[in-house]
Amino acid sequence: MQSFMQKIAIFFVLLILIPDAYIYFGYLKKRVSNKLLRFLHWLPSILMIALFVKLMYLSGPNPLADGSDAFAWLGVIILLIGAAKTLFMFGAWIGDLLHKLWRKIPHRPFTIAAILLGLGTFCFALYGSVWGVARLETKELTLSFSDLPEAFDGYKILQVSDIHVGSYNSRPGIVQHLVQRINGLHPDAIMFTGDLVNQRSEELRAFVPELGKLQAKDGVFSILGNHDYGGYYTWKDSLEEKANMDTLYSLQAKMGWILLRNEHRIIRRGADSLAVIGVENDSEPPFPDLGDLPRAMQGTENMFQILMTHDPTHWDREVLPDSKIQLTLSGHTHGGQVKLLGWSPTSMKYKESDGLYTQGERVLYVSVGIGYVGLPFRFGAWPEVVLITLKKKQ
Repeated sequence: MQSFMQKIAIFFVLLILIPDAYIYFGYLKKRVSNKLLRFLHWLPSILMIALFVKLMYLSGPNPLADGSDAFAWLGVIILLIGAAKTLFMFGAWIGDLLHKLWRKIPHRPFTIAAILLGLGTFCFALYGSVWGVARLETKELTLSFSDLPEAFDGYKILQVSDIHVGSYNSRPGIVQHLVQRINGLHPDAIMFTGDLVNQRSEELRAFVPELGKLQAKDGVFSILGNHDYGGYYTWKDSLEEKANMDTLYSLQAKMGWILLRNEHRIIRRGADSLAVIGVENDSEPPFPDLGDLPRAMQGTENMFQILMTHDPTHWDREVLPDSKIQLTLSGHTHGGQVKLLGWSPTSMKYKESDGLYTQGERVLYVSVGIGYVGLPFRFGAWPEVVLITLKKKQ
C-alpha cells in the first residue's frame, strides 16, 4: 500500500510542476522581469511538494494514518490550485496549437477561456472540499414485495454506509449531524453496510459516545467493509493486527451495535418474522474475501430476507444465482465521490455502482455512503442516508 501511494505521490508532484512550468515559460518569463515575482510563482508548489515529501517519506511506516488531517488539507490545496492550473494549461495549449496550425486563429479568446476554466475548477473544488463533504442528503424509497409478511407492511429501514470516521477528526460536527438526522427519521432498524474506519480501529474511539446515540426500535445492525480489517495499515506483527480487530469488535459492542459476521438475526412481529443477514466483506481481489453467505443465511430460507453485504459485486456473483434473498443493501463505491449529469466514474468499474437495481422483485440498493477516501471531496455523489419503507404488494 505504501509503495503504491509513493507512486501516486510522484504523479501528483509532476501534476503540480508541469502546469507551473508551462505558465512560467509560456507567460511569466516573457512578461515579468521582476525575479522576486517570478520566484513567488513557484513558491506555493515548492511548499506543497515539501509538505508532501515530509508526510509521505519522513513520517514513519503509516503516513496516511498518522497524518490524516494534514494529508486531507494538502489534498484540498492540491485540488484547488493544481487542478485549476492544469485545466488552464490545457485550454491555453489548445489555443497555442490552433494558432500555430492556422495563424488567423487568435490566442486571446483561448487564454480568456482557459482562465475562466481554471477559476471554475477552483470554485468546483472549493465547494466539493469544504461544503460537499458535509452536504448530507436523505433519500426515501418505498419498496414493494409480494412475499413481505403482513406485520412488516410499512417497516422502515435506515441504511447508512461508509462513514470512514477517521476523516472527521477535525470536523466532528459532521458525525453529530449524521446521528441527529438518522434519529430524527425514527427508523424501525438501522443497517450499516461497512467501512466504519479508514485504517485502524482507534479512529473510532473518539466517536463512540456520539455513534452510540443512534436509536432504532429493533437496533443498529452492522457489517465490516474492506477498510475495517486494517489491511491498509502496516502492523508490527500479527498480534497487533488481531488486537486492532478485537478493538473494533469491542467498540461496536460498546456503541450497542449488532455486528453480523456471517450470521443473522431474526426480527419478530407477532407470528411474522424477517431475517437480517450480514456477511463479512465478500469481494474480488485486491479486497478481502471473507464472506460466507450459506452459513450466514442458514435457517432463514423460508423467511423474508434482508442481506447486508459491503461490496455490490456480491449481488451478481452469488446472491442472485445462489439464493432467493429479496433485499440486498451495499455500499463500498462512494459513487466515485463525484457525479455529473447522472454519471459517476465508478460506473466504468461496477455494474451496480450506486442507487437502486432490480431483478424482478429482487432489489439491490448501493449507497454512496457518508465519508470519503483520499481527497476530502464530494460533488454530486453527496453523502446520503437512505430511508427504505417496505410495503406489502397487493
